[in-house]
Amino acid sequence: MARSRDEPVRLTKIYTRTGDEGRTSLGDGTRVPKTDARIEAYGTVDELNSAIGLVLCAGLPENVRRWLDRIQNELFDLGADLSVPDGSEGERLRVVQEQVDGLEAVCDVVNDELEPLKSFVLPGGTEQAARLHIARTVCRRAERRVAELAASERVNPLVLAYLNRLSDLLFILARAANAAAGQGEPLWKPGASR
Repeated sequence: MARSRDEPVRLTKIYTRTGDEGRTSLGDGTRVPKTDARIEAYGTVDELNSAIGLVLCAGLPENVRRWLDRIQNELFDLGADLSVPDGSEGERLRVVQEQVDGLEAVCDVVNDELEPLKSFVLPGGTEQAARLHIARTVCRRAERRVAELAASERVNPLVLAYLNRLSDLLFILARAANAAAGQGEPLWKPGASR
């Protein structure tokens, strides 16, 4: 019996031995080397999701926790999108414009509460902010991996838009974490060490 779209995936066995020789399956069943650009792209998205999981271990306001919980699920959607080459047969889970719009809305809400930027911000400040900056940099790497994939294969363009907005949001949330703690942001001072 087929699983309905909203039913969780059931995994009865974690190891399969099918990847022991350095190959894995894409979402459409195609076997590719584990070094394939598509695997690199969604593998880095998985790493990003783990970094956000680490952010969630820190004490966060409930609204931020809800946003990040939703984003973690959306990143699984995004990974599913990347795991199936564009143009494959059948119904596939794809990133949609509403998900990108949702990130923009949260960016606007949080950014409206912050002081305007006066300089480039160095990663750090509070532990929460530092964790958010790590997630932001992993997000940028995921974006680069997807852009590299898109240079040679068809990719849903909303995947890149989503990752771009998410890195912006993680930056804004890092700034907000420092502001909520009453800690000034560490700012870049060009040439300060000379």
